[in-house]
Amino acid sequence: MNSGSTIFSQLMEFVPKYEFRKCVQRYQGNRGVKHFSCWDQFLCLLYAQLTGRESLRSLEVCLQSVQSHLYHCGIRSPMSRSNLAYANEKRDWRIYADFAQVLIQQARRLYGESEYLPGLQQAVYAFDSSTIELCRSLFPWARFGTTAAGVKLHTLLDLRTDLPTFICITPRRIHDVQLLDRIPWQPGALYVLDRGYLDFARLFRIQRESAFFLIRARRGLRCRRHRSTPVDRSTGLLQKKQLEGILKKAFG
Repeated sequence: MNSGSTIFSQLMEFVPKYEFRKCVQRYQGNRGVKHFSCWDQFLCLLYAQLTGRESLRSLEVCLQSVQSHLYHCGIRSPMSRSNLAYANEKRDWRIYADFAQVLIQQARRLYGESEYLPGLQQAVYAFDSSTIELCRSLFPWARFGTTAAGVKLHTLLDLRTDLPTFICITPRRIHDVQLLDRIPWQPGALYVLDRGYLDFARLFRIQRESAFFLIRARRGLRCRRHRSTPVDRSTGLLQKKQLEGILKKAFG
């Protein structure tokens, strides 16, 4: 057991700091900054994520309680709510977007040639959205209806690595099915969709891209099977239990 450094600093050893510096230099993130660099900001935000902080005040109190250890955690500058709030507002978001791609590629290499699911070699993705509620008075641009406010986070998740391959944030009023027009479909991959994405014209585009989809039917859906084709199980057709396992992993 390493007793010479904190657990947080040991975790940071896996983060490629050189790649982070390149992202900062690309967008001149530290230009004119005397204190509280982009690296300090990143460490504070990561600490907040790992400890489940839900506000700047909560993060400030938490860090102040271990102030004597902050230097050993890598945070060189004093942290305050005003410093972090100003950095979040002024720093270029593309620094962290580019660095996220670096970390995603690093994580993908760890999985190598592992299968997506037992007996399934093709890529499997799940697509769904989450609604993020916002304060109407603080985010007037995100108004929805007469009393609510919020945005939608649309995510395409790689089920082998549990990493996102496509993310899009839209106003809450945008319907989920419209995001099917923006996804870069991968030939041969299988896409698991919820019933909210049932749009036959858009689903036909997936077939034209030589990809496959699995979707739940809406209640009361009126449909008729035009024809049936004999199935050769040796070709890799999934059984019902395997499909249920994919749905369970994708949507819980």
